[in-house]
Amino acid sequence: MTHASPYRAGFVTIGGRTNVGKSTLVNQIVGQKVAIVTAKPQTTRRRIIGVRTDADAQLILIDTPGLHEPRRPLNRRMVDTARRCLAEGEVIVAVVEAGDGLSDADRRFLTQVPRFQRPVVVAINKIDRVRRDSLLQIAEQAHQVIPGGEIVPVSACTGENVDELLRVIKPLLPKSARLMPSEEYTDQSERMLSEEIIREKLFIAMRQEIPFSTAVAIEQFSDEPGRNLTRISAVVIVERDAHKGMVIGAGGRMLKQIGTQARLELEQILRRRIFLELHAKVEKGWTRDPRKLKELGL
Repeated sequence: MTHASPYRAGFVTIGGRTNVGKSTLVNQIVGQKVAIVTAKPQTTRRRIIGVRTDADAQLILIDTPGLHEPRRPLNRRMVDTARRCLAEGEVIVAVVEAGDGLSDADRRFLTQVPRFQRPVVVAINKIDRVRRDSLLQIAEQAHQVIPGGEIVPVSACTGENVDELLRVIKPLLPKSARLMPSEEYTDQSERMLSEEIIREKLFIAMRQEIPFSTAVAIEQFSDEPGRNLTRISAVVIVERDAHKGMVIGAGGRMLKQIGTQARLELEQILRRRIFLELHAKVEKGWTRDPRKLKELGL
């Protein structure tokens, strides 16, 4: 007589330096968009939770800000958040970038991971962008830094080999019943998710350094169930008067573009009509103000 394997559930921290594809990997595993994604580094600013529930296991994925050298209070808070999250996970998925070899930045990150004393899986991401014969070298280098870690090449973008990554992670989780209802895929409120989606569209639209000194705050979020409508009023916070003008754009076109793109995606995610009102205001030095950073949840 065979016995079914025990159910497993636990927290899995997805960590790594900036721009290695952590948020894309979280979204791919969850099967829903829970974390915003842009080509710009330092897009993720706070701890984001995504949930994947399968017949044999539930993974509560913690997406983290990228580890980098912080130069101002906002960045220091992001790095502190990432390090706290690495300690929270019962399993750490250390994401590095595929290439001709392990980059110095990825190597520095991997050397920090063993001190958390957690099972580690090294995910070599972006394999869709490199020659397959280069993967052996980077896998060997990663194994030298983390001898006990499992190593799995993946493409978060295409989903290639993500099933294998899950197969490796699941046995490392504690035996446990589900920790969250099976229908839930994130712990973010609709209000928070809306804020993040607006910020994503802002980052994508602004091609200069401005995004790193901008934030989004929801001022009003009200549902009208009878009309299948949600009204959202949000403000884009910038540090300088010149930045405000650039965010608004000539004739208000830039802010309108950001708002339209955010509204269309929110309507898809929330499955109802959205009325979105955006405006911009200057908060000088907000990235260096601990009170303001706390107010913004950073």
